[in-house]
Amino acid sequence: MSATASFSCDLLSPELCIDPHPLLHQLRREAPVYWSPQLNGWLLTRFEDISLVLKDPRFTSASTTGRIARMPEEQREQLRPLKDSVTLWMGHTRREDHQRFQHLLKKYFSQRTVEQLRPKAQALADRLLDPVQARGEMDFVHDVAHSFSAGMIAEMLGTPIDDIAKLQRWSRNINLLFRALDFEGLMQVQRTVLEMGEYLKHFVDARRQQRQEDLISILLDAQLEGAIHSEDEIIANCILLLSAGHETTASMLSNGLLLLLQHRDQLERLKHEPELYPSAIEEILRFDTPAATLSRLALQDVPLGGATIQAHQTVYVALSAGNRDPAIFPEPDRFDITRRFGRQLSFGYGISYCLGAPLARMEAQVCYSTLLRRMPGLKLSSQVPDWLPLPPLWRNLSSLRLTF
Repeated sequence: MSATASFSCDLLSPELCIDPHPLLHQLRREAPVYWSPQLNGWLLTRFEDISLVLKDPRFTSASTTGRIARMPEEQREQLRPLKDSVTLWMGHTRREDHQRFQHLLKKYFSQRTVEQLRPKAQALADRLLDPVQARGEMDFVHDVAHSFSAGMIAEMLGTPIDDIAKLQRWSRNINLLFRALDFEGLMQVQRTVLEMGEYLKHFVDARRQQRQEDLISILLDAQLEGAIHSEDEIIANCILLLSAGHETTASMLSNGLLLLLQHRDQLERLKHEPELYPSAIEEILRFDTPAATLSRLALQDVPLGGATIQAHQTVYVALSAGNRDPAIFPEPDRFDITRRFGRQLSFGYGISYCLGAPLARMEAQVCYSTLLRRMPGLKLSSQVPDWLPLPPLWRNLSSLRLTF
């Protein structure tokens, strides 16, 4: 089997984004370590290869500031505030800095701490559903999913819940950083980062005077202990938590609800067997992975699957493909909320494992259980999903219109 193969495909096709799995299955069979001229990098589709790269210290997070470094000097200088902020983001720094933040934040994202947030999640879910209850219809993406995700981040940071709309706008703008942007696009991201930084500084100053039970207070305590190096590091990583946590959680909630409504037998079973919520949420995450791909940079030459990944080359790990690898998941294209799980890739692997995983799982359980309890006749307004293509290889729902 050839690693680079004569295999040819258009990974940036919007049509492919809607259902990439037939191609991903073919790639896994014929070219599991595939060199893509379009991506100028390697695409991995086997579970074992993906998990190896995610835990291997010979690979590091691919810098999102690389395109800034390749710009003319005048533009680089104008974008320095953005570059300086992103450089401080956990996961975009040295491996030891990433481990430092993980060790610090594990305490906040523990199962026990997350359970303490459950009453706030329940109150927020009810607050968002109250206005739409009497209408008998809603757009779940806009009325619930994004607001619920942003609201929970506001609860974590200790910022006002009434600022949900502002947090959503900032998150959308900051996430543009992970797509191909020209200079003007990056300047827009920078304006958002600076605006959010000013907003957060107010709360950092307030927490210096009086601590509360929120993430900013924990980070300030860590700064006093020497585990956090500066206030800039606190603010930069609060910005990261917003951008990383909001879009992916909103996508998980929306895509997962669509899956349940498309598989009525599974939905009915979940209604009558609430003990299935943990496995149902795992299956939603596996079947429709909210973060479809991650990128990594090779620090040295690494042989893999018959190919040699050279130092400084980019590797794209297709988490969505790994989660449908038949070597790990029997009948991978069957949606089954009773599936027994060992490990899956939706939240990364090894040092790359997402600290917010327990929180996302709790949010999904609260959101779905509240919906099914309050709106038992829930059904889709249209059988044709309103997909927004997100090349390469993925999509999110632009809307999810429901009646009840």
